[in-house]
Amino acid sequence: MSTRAEALAKRIEQGADALAAFAQGLSDAHWRTVVPPDGRQAGVIIHHVASVYPIEIHLATEIAKGNRVEGVTWAVVADMNAKHAQEHAAVGKQETIELLRRNSHAAAEAVRAFSDEQLDRAAPVSLNADAPLTTQFLIEDHALRHSWHHLAKIKAAL
Repeated sequence: MSTRAEALAKRIEQGADALAAFAQGLSDAHWRTVVPPDGRQAGVIIHHVASVYPIEIHLATEIAKGNRVEGVTWAVVADMNAKHAQEHAAVGKQETIELLRRNSHAAAEAVRAFSDEQLDRAAPVSLNADAPLTTQFLIEDHALRHSWHHLAKIKAAL
C-alpha cells in the first residue's frame, strides 16, 4: 500500500468524521437552516457531501487510468446540486450520517488502493479548463476537501 494513498484516505475519513460528528449534534432547526450563499439547508448539504463521494472517486479512478475527464462542467455540477436539493429537501439526519459514513469509508478504501504511480498520473479535466491534473490533486480537491469546505460554511451560517 502506498504511504501517500494511506495518508489521503485517512484525511478523507478525518473530514467525514468531523462532518458526521457536527451533524449528529445539530438540532432539527439547525438541520433545516439555509446556508448562505449556497441557499441549501444544512442537512441537504451534508447529504450532498455524502452522495457525491462515489462520483468524486470515479473521476479520480479515471485519471488514475490515464483517461481524461470530459463533460463535467460547473454548469453540470450546479444542475446536479439543484436536482439533489429538490429530491432530498426532507432528508433525515440519521440516514444522512449513515450515508456519509458508508460512502466516505468506501471512498477512503478506494483511495488506499491507488499506487504512487496512479496518484501521480495526470489527465485533462473538463471541470478545470482541461488542465492536466493528477489523481492526487483531484482527490485532494474533491473527495478530501469537500467535507471540510461544507463543514466550515455550515458552521459559519449557524
